[in-house]
Amino acid sequence: MALEFDHTTLGQRVLFGRGSAAEQTTTALEGLGAQRVLLIADVFAMELADAISERVNVVERIHDIVQHVPAERADAATALAEQCGADAIVTIGGGSSTGLAKIVALRTSLPIVAVPTTFAGSEATNVWGLTTAQRKETGADERVLPKVIVYDVTLSTGLPVGLAMSSGLNALAHAVDGFWAPRADPINAAMGAEGVRALVPGLRGLAANPDDLDARERTLFGAYLAAVAFASAGSGMHHKICHVLGGAYNLPHAEMHSVVLPYVAGFNMPAAPDAEARVSDALGGGPAAAGLWRLREELGAPPSLAAVGLREQDIPEAAALCLGAIPPSNPRSVTLPELEALLRAAWAGEPVA
Repeated sequence: MALEFDHTTLGQRVLFGRGSAAEQTTTALEGLGAQRVLLIADVFAMELADAISERVNVVERIHDIVQHVPAERADAATALAEQCGADAIVTIGGGSSTGLAKIVALRTSLPIVAVPTTFAGSEATNVWGLTTAQRKETGADERVLPKVIVYDVTLSTGLPVGLAMSSGLNALAHAVDGFWAPRADPINAAMGAEGVRALVPGLRGLAANPDDLDARERTLFGAYLAAVAFASAGSGMHHKICHVLGGAYNLPHAEMHSVVLPYVAGFNMPAAPDAEARVSDALGGGPAAAGLWRLREELGAPPSLAAVGLREQDIPEAAALCLGAIPPSNPRSVTLPELEALLRAAWAGEPVA
C-alpha cells in the first residue's frame, strides 16, 4: 500500500537528566541569550525556583497558578512580562504553569524554557488554552512551543501517588487520541505507539514503588513521546471533550483525562483497528478500551466524572457543548444522544467492555 502524508516535526531542544535541572536551565537560557527572565513556578517548586534565580537574572516571579488559564490571570501575567522587560520565560511545574507561560508567549513572542514536574506533556506541544467566562478556547501556534525542555525525573518525586497516576494517564491520552486526531500520520502514530509502550510499564512500576526512579524516568520519557505525537496529530475527540468539560465546569485536568479516556476509546476503537492493535499490544492483549479502563482502576485514578466534580444535571449541557468541538475526521460520526450516553457512562464510572 502506498504511503502519502504531510507531517510536521516541531523543533525543540530537549535536555534530559537526573538531578541537574538548575544547571540545565541555566545552559538553556545561555543558549537563548536571555538576560531578563520571567519565572513562572508552582509554589511546591520554590527550591528549584530559588536555585535558578541564583544563577540567572530573574526580574519577576509568578507563583499563583490556576488550572485552565483563566483570562484575568493571563492578562496580569502578560502585563507583568511587558512591564519588567523580560526576554525569556522559565516555567516550572505542570500543565497549568506551562499553560500560563504559553499565553504570555502567544502575546509577546517571548521564548519559553519549560521545566516539567509532572507528566502532563504540555511542554512538548504548540497547543494553548485560555478560559474566559467558563468557556475554554484552544489553538495551536508556533510561538507557544517551548524552545527548550529541561527534564529531570527527580522533580516529579514530590507528586502525590494519585496525582502522578492521573498525570501519567493524561500523557497516555495524548498518544491514544493522536491515533485518530485530524493530522494523524504514520510518523506520529509510531511515536505515539512507542510512548504507550513506555508509559504502561512505567506507570505500573511507579504504582508498585513510587521510589523507583527507573520506572519514573520511563514514564517521563513516554510522556514526552506521547506529547510530541499529539502535537503533530492535533486534538482528537478525547481532548476536545476534556477541554470543554475543564473550561465549563472547572474539573481537575489530569484526573478528568484519566476518567474519560477509556470511554472515548470504547467509542472509537471499533472504527480504528490500527489504534486498537497498538494499544492492545502495549497493554498485554485483549480489547484496548477495556484494558485502559482496567489500567485506570489498577493505578487507583479517580473512578468517574462524578468523583472529580461533574454534576449529573450538567450532562445534557456538557454533551451539547462537546458535540460541536469534535473533529469531522473522527473515525466514527458522533450524535448528541451517543455523546450524552458516553458522558453518563463516564459520570457513573461504568465498566468498559
